Amino acid sequence: MPKINGNEIRPGNVLEHNDQLWVAVKVGHVKPGKGGAFAQVEMKNLRNGSKLNERFRAADKVERVRLEQKDQQFLYETNGMLVFMDMDTYEQIELPADILGDRRPFLQDGMTVVIEYHEDEALNATLPQKVTCKVVETEPVVKGQTAAKSFKPALLDNGVRVMVPPFIGQDEEIIVDTVTMEYSERA
Repeated sequence: MPKINGNEIRPGNVLEHNDQLWVAVKVGHVKPGKGGAFAQVEMKNLRNGSKLNERFRAADKVERVRLEQKDQQFLYETNGMLVFMDMDTYEQIELPADILGDRRPFLQDGMTVVIEYHEDEALNATLPQKVTCKVVETEPVVKGQTAAKSFKPALLDNGVRVMVPPFIGQDEEIIVDTVTMEYSERA
């Protein structure tokens, strides 16, 4: 595995530190008045979700891990486990439903999800950035209310509440950004 200097760490990098796999969540470069500069890195453990704040000096070497990414299709959920199928080998794997966190409601049947592997262990799942959802409940459209940039609450078919522009009505399909969990555009 390639080693990188402590000042080359970027958010999203996967690192091997203290015999564990960590993903860098936040990276801040600090130059104190006395002493050398360092990178203050907030990391999250990929296996158990614990967090760690660590300082890395420029001279410190850290193992950067490359995760293998595979597109897999979501099949169904059973007993709190999500079942995915590799579209090349038709092999099925189960991952805990909480691996997606608060983005879980956006997972739809047959959706293609990127699963990240380290050796043969599945560590992370990433949804597509944009998902189409249907608005099931929102305030009615009011004509002439477009003078200011305003938003109104809307309930989606998956139970998630998002803020939408005033021209979006009930039973309309919208596209939601799964990263920010906000309205993106009309479908």
